[in-house]
Amino acid sequence: MTADVYFADIRARSSSESRIAKLRRLFDAAGFPALVRPGDLTAVKLHFGERGCDTFVKPVFVRQIVDRLKEQGAKPFLTDTGTLYAGSRSNALDHIVTAVEHGFDYAVAGAPVIIADGLRGGHFTEVNVGKQHFASVRIAGDIAAADSMIVLSHVKGHDLAGFGGAIKNLAMGCAPPVGKAEQHAGRPLLDEAACTGCGKCTEVCPWAAMTMTGERARFNPEHCVGCGDCMRSCPAGAIEFDWTTEIRPFLERMVEYAFGATVGKERRIGYVNLLMDITPDCDCVPWSDAAVVPDIGILASTDPVAIDHASYDLVNSQTGFRQSLLKQHHAPGGDKFQGTWSYTDGRYQIAYAAEIDLGESDYRLIEI
Repeated sequence: MTADVYFADIRARSSSESRIAKLRRLFDAAGFPALVRPGDLTAVKLHFGERGCDTFVKPVFVRQIVDRLKEQGAKPFLTDTGTLYAGSRSNALDHIVTAVEHGFDYAVAGAPVIIADGLRGGHFTEVNVGKQHFASVRIAGDIAAADSMIVLSHVKGHDLAGFGGAIKNLAMGCAPPVGKAEQHAGRPLLDEAACTGCGKCTEVCPWAAMTMTGERARFNPEHCVGCGDCMRSCPAGAIEFDWTTEIRPFLERMVEYAFGATVGKERRIGYVNLLMDITPDCDCVPWSDAAVVPDIGILASTDPVAIDHASYDLVNSQTGFRQSLLKQHHAPGGDKFQGTWSYTDGRYQIAYAAEIDLGESDYRLIEI
């Protein structure tokens, strides 16, 4: 089957052609009014951006989606989940402060901010998926409990996934830290020279994967479950993960988590991908590098796989910027994401998502 993906470019010569106006038209053209019902508690899933990043989805764009949801009688809330790493969003309080600093307060965005996995990431629901890697996945409790959802994704590169769009937003973005760790399923690397011997990693590890030997921490891999608590607790930054191994299994685990985020909301989720400020990195990093291609436009669909496939193709149709992190494939048609991160393949997440019936990889692009 072929899924419909609606597209609006970024050109404008009147108020009726503004990006704000186009977002509202895309909401209607993609059939989003039919996804929500009066009284729905509707999650607006987005990424508020790590402190220092400035290329996240603009609050003024989010406001258009919020207002259209309210016009349908829904009760929208803006949401995301805690991070696996230490940073400005590793607990709900810091996360909300960061969101407000980035303009996502009620006066601007028109909806409250709720961090969906609770104060410290412990609020989640087990969702059965029955897939290759997971029988069940852990989805943030308030996202699982929402009646419907609109997923707003800033399309960009990613140093492990290769490509970040709707699928990654569902997978990592709807999972608590323990779910993020399950997707990565990696083991930490301890830099003993950087270790200060504070012992915080041993205090947070219930599995004795981190113990103290003299004045330094010691890693015991046979006990590690890959939760990432040691990494988040280390004030010296002496614990990291090697995310560059086993790329394909990682992408499969990520896609299975994305599937889990949609369970119970069949025909109740809409997706918007913004192809602007297409940077090499996730909005999780505390900076924003130069874009790798020009701004393109905005997409909307009820199919997460189709919208990501269309986004990938539209980015690759552009001429890449040589004054960016893009190292190769600058010509139209070249894979810009693999040209930036050569060791991974963002297309595989699209192929695997179609294989497990998350959506359709074949799409029809409809310009509005």
